[in-house]
Amino acid sequence: MTLLPPCAPENCGKDFRHSLKKPSPNYPLGQKKRKLRLVPAFTIQAMQKNTKVIPPPKCGVYDPLPVRPTMFRSCYQRGEFPVTIEFTTFGKRLAWKVPVEKLDFHHYLPMFFDGLAEGNYPFSFIVERGINDLITKGAHKVLPVVPQLIIPIKNAFATKRPSVLCHALRCIQMLVTGSDKVGEALVPYYRQILPTLNLFKNRNRNMGSGVDHTSSRGENVSDMIEDTLQILERYGGPDAFINIKYMIPTYESCVQN
Repeated sequence: MTLLPPCAPENCGKDFRHSLKKPSPNYPLGQKKRKLRLVPAFTIQAMQKNTKVIPPPKCGVYDPLPVRPTMFRSCYQRGEFPVTIEFTTFGKRLAWKVPVEKLDFHHYLPMFFDGLAEGNYPFSFIVERGINDLITKGAHKVLPVVPQLIIPIKNAFATKRPSVLCHALRCIQMLVTGSDKVGEALVPYYRQILPTLNLFKNRNRNMGSGVDHTSSRGENVSDMIEDTLQILERYGGPDAFINIKYMIPTYESCVQN
C-alpha cells in the first residue's frame, strides 16, 4: 500500500475553493456596483433590488405665476385711457383729459382692476391712482359695477406675487371704504377672492432678532391681509364674519371680540 504525501495548502481542495471567492486581481475592490435604477414610488418596481425611489415633486403652491400681459397694458399702450402722468413739485399724479364723473364706470373701472396683475411701473402707479380717483369722485357709480370686478381681483390674487397682492389689497380697501354698500355686495363673492388670502395669511418671514421693514412700508402680505379682512368684516354687514370664517378658519373677529 502506497501512502500519498500530505495535502499541501496550495494544493488543498478546501483552500482552492476559498480562493475562488476572493476578488479578481483586475478588480481589487470586488465586483463592480451597478448604478441604482430610479423608479416611481408606490409601484412594484420600488420593491425590486438595486432601485431608488424617486421622491414626489413639490406642489409649488406658493410659487408665483409668470408675468403675463393684461388687457389693461394693451389698452394703455394703444392710448385708450384719457389719462397721463403729470410731474409736479409735489411728486407724480394723474392728469385726466375728461372729468372723471362723466366716464363710463362699467368700462373703465373693470379695466383698471384688470391692471392689478401688473407689478411694474408705470402700470402699477396708474392703476392705483386711477382707482383712487374713480372711487373718490364717482363713489355713487361703483356699486353696480361690483360683479364685473370679481374676476380681475381673482386674477390678481392668482399671480401670488407679494407686490401684486399688496397692491390689490390696498385697492380693495379703497373700494370698500370709499363707496357705500360695496362691502355688503362683496360678501357673496368671498369664495372666489378669499382662498388665496387663506394661503398667505400666516406666511411671515422668521427674521430672528432682525427687523422686518416691510411692515412699516405697507409691503407685508400677512399684515395687509389681516387689515383687509377686518375692513371687510366691518363694512360687510352681519353675514360678513361667518363667510370669512368659512373660507379662512384662522381669522378671529375684530368686532365681536
